[in-house]
Amino acid sequence: MAQKYVLVTGASRGIGKSTALYFAEKGYHVFLNCSKSIDKLKETETQINTETNGSCTLVPGNVGNPDAVRNIFHKIYQICDHLDILINNAGIAHIGLLMDMSDYEWSQIIRTNLSSVFYCCREALPPMIARRSGKIINVSSVWGVCGASCEAAYSASKSGVNGLTKALAKELAPGNIQVNAIAFGVIDTEMNGQLDAEERKTLENTIPMERFGTTKEAARFIWDVAHAPSYMTGQILGFDGGI
Repeated sequence: MAQKYVLVTGASRGIGKSTALYFAEKGYHVFLNCSKSIDKLKETETQINTETNGSCTLVPGNVGNPDAVRNIFHKIYQICDHLDILINNAGIAHIGLLMDMSDYEWSQIIRTNLSSVFYCCREALPPMIARRSGKIINVSSVWGVCGASCEAAYSASKSGVNGLTKALAKELAPGNIQVNAIAFGVIDTEMNGQLDAEERKTLENTIPMERFGTTKEAARFIWDVAHAPSYMTGQILGFDGGI
């Protein structure tokens, strides 16, 4: 069987790390990306090399920067001539009143959460189009669908991811390339680690399943979406415990 290749952005922790490990367990060669947490990314690399049947390559860099993305894909294409799957997972959050948000904070959210998807798709697509094969999974959020108070920028960025997903899916469908997004609810990641016990309980009470999702559940769903029948494209798939 031919070697399969996947790029996971934001693979140093949370959903990205669990997804990288899951794909490696299935025998994929995983390109591991993050911007700053290089030590944690190396921990993911070590786990893949010691605990799975897969393999990996570190491709650190800020995916919100187009030049950095070009460099990342230059490294990727020195190892393989195409990606089978692109998983745009890198993201940051910001909680606070919109009127208190700085220009820099707004730009950081949009670059990291939305522009990164555009930059990575642009570099991944030419070989996919040439081969008439490829899958793109964009990690979005339920807040991109319904919005969240005090998370206006985050909600806007994820809503943009959803719109980009739907439009790009239509553009690429004739070339047999599928583009879908997953609107995650509250997943038990470091991003939610800032919550104290009372805040966590309050949030759990708003979820019909009365708990946070796990990163392993999230990774399994990303795998399922990536390996769904090719007729499924342009979808924003909810994974939110019933929210």
